Amino acid sequence: MCDYSLHGVAARSARIGDKLVTTHFWNTTTRGFSAVDEPRVAVCLLPGTEVAFENKVERHLTGFQLLLRRSKPLPHRVARFRQVNTDNPCTHHDALEFPDGQVVLLTHLREGQRATVLQLPAQAKNADAAQQPALPEARPVLDRQLDPQADRTL
Repeated sequence: MCDYSLHGVAARSARIGDKLVTTHFWNTTTRGFSAVDEPRVAVCLLPGTEVAFENKVERHLTGFQLLLRRSKPLPHRVARFRQVNTDNPCTHHDALEFPDGQVVLLTHLREGQRATVLQLPAQAKNADAAQQPALPEARPVLDRQLDPQADRTL
């Protein structure tokens, strides 16, 4: 997904192997990923997408961090994309979750950090597979919901 404030920016979906760089997009208040060779195009990640950074991840100082001047690089180079605060439409949602459980908004990453898309989230192969019940026992229940006169001895 691309954060709400990037709706006015050209965008495309991420692909496995994409070389990304954290970018501050012109005329927005948001940082996100762009492809190294397409700096003006936001690369949108689906929740569950895994990325690997070239170096330890650095945050842009915000809030109290500015007063304390503390900003250590995160000890990880691999993260999984996710969305947070989805119940609030007027805030940033795009974030990275690191192996220790720490979640950092994408817009709080320091500009110019390079990463590679390792893996996209699993998707259903076709629409029929996504609609099939997960358990075989669910079929009679679904049949009764569709036809209330169905045999109830099942």
